[in-house]
Amino acid sequence: MKTFIKFFCIFIFVCFFGKSALSNDKIKIGLIVPLSGESAQLGKSILNATRLALNSIDDERFEVLPRNTKSDPKIALKVSKELYYNDGVKIIIGPVFNKNNILLNQLPEVTFLSFTNKLINNHSNVISSGVNAVSQILAIKKFQKKNGLKKTIFLIPDEHFKDEVENAILETKIKLKNTHIYNTDPTLLTAQIEKITKYKIRKQNLLDEIERIKNLDLDDESKEKRIINLEKRDTIGNINFDSVIISDFDENLKSVATSLLYTDVSSDRVKYISLNQWFDETLLKEISLQPMYFPSINQENYNIFIDNYKKKFGEEPNQISFLSYDLLGLVYYLIFKNNFVVDNKIFYEKNKFLGKIGIFEINKNKITHELSFYSADKGKFIKIF
Repeated sequence: MKTFIKFFCIFIFVCFFGKSALSNDKIKIGLIVPLSGESAQLGKSILNATRLALNSIDDERFEVLPRNTKSDPKIALKVSKELYYNDGVKIIIGPVFNKNNILLNQLPEVTFLSFTNKLINNHSNVISSGVNAVSQILAIKKFQKKNGLKKTIFLIPDEHFKDEVENAILETKIKLKNTHIYNTDPTLLTAQIEKITKYKIRKQNLLDEIERIKNLDLDDESKEKRIINLEKRDTIGNINFDSVIISDFDENLKSVATSLLYTDVSSDRVKYISLNQWFDETLLKEISLQPMYFPSINQENYNIFIDNYKKKFGEEPNQISFLSYDLLGLVYYLIFKNNFVVDNKIFYEKNKFLGKIGIFEINKNKITHELSFYSADKGKFIKIF
């Protein structure tokens, strides 16, 4: 707690008294994002959010030099070299896309804070700053503990991020009853969920029970009453898990949850948990799938950021731009703690930073986020912790 108060107080000091602190030398930070082409709007949103962050820091010594990557890894390397050799930049925020990181090991003198949330196979000078699977599963572990969940199953789609999720499961040592990989093809999905939930066995249990009642030596009225009550049910039998983590998004997430509902595994019987949904409001319309629990950034701060952004620029920001706002504050805070000396060790030493997203934990060139936890329930998002 003392450590937390210490770094928070330092950050407040920096924000309000930055102009008079320590050194008068210009500190140049690079920003490499797509400013033309298909992703230009995303790059523009990140650049605008960075400008908001600069206004909040309010230190004339702190300068951001934006460059256009055109979403091309070769151009990302080229403009990064120019920033390093021509402007002396040693820290660069970006690139946005993981594919644009592939050549950056050719510039080991520079540390890159990439917006990607992928941790596997990153170069040693590229730090993933996105809300990664490790951060999300750590928050889910906390939720498990608070709710006494002992028999969680993890459903992972056979998609491009499968390895990231599996790696995060190992790294966080989350306690699971089982892990299942599923095919997202709608024609195959329901049959897979039926198998995972032992639906056919539980369905047969119901049919067997109805048949048993029919053969009992009871009066017709008693039999009929018991059979009518049984026919209102879908299955008979316990579910052998108390919670399910669905590592999917958008319509795929809803498809999996709907298949669980179809197999008589409702959110009343087990807890539905997903990964970060960025407060997708379409979830609020899926009443039959609620409550749905998920780790996420701080919603209150996110909404304040959106309002400030819209007032300044007259349009909605991209989700990633919220991260860029915090990254600039993080860099400024770490440089301040290092007596305004810019070197790569500032991301190696253990540190914490209270951003708008939540708490950033920095250690050995890795960033994890201490996330909040929410439910989509009764048509609204409710904060759990």
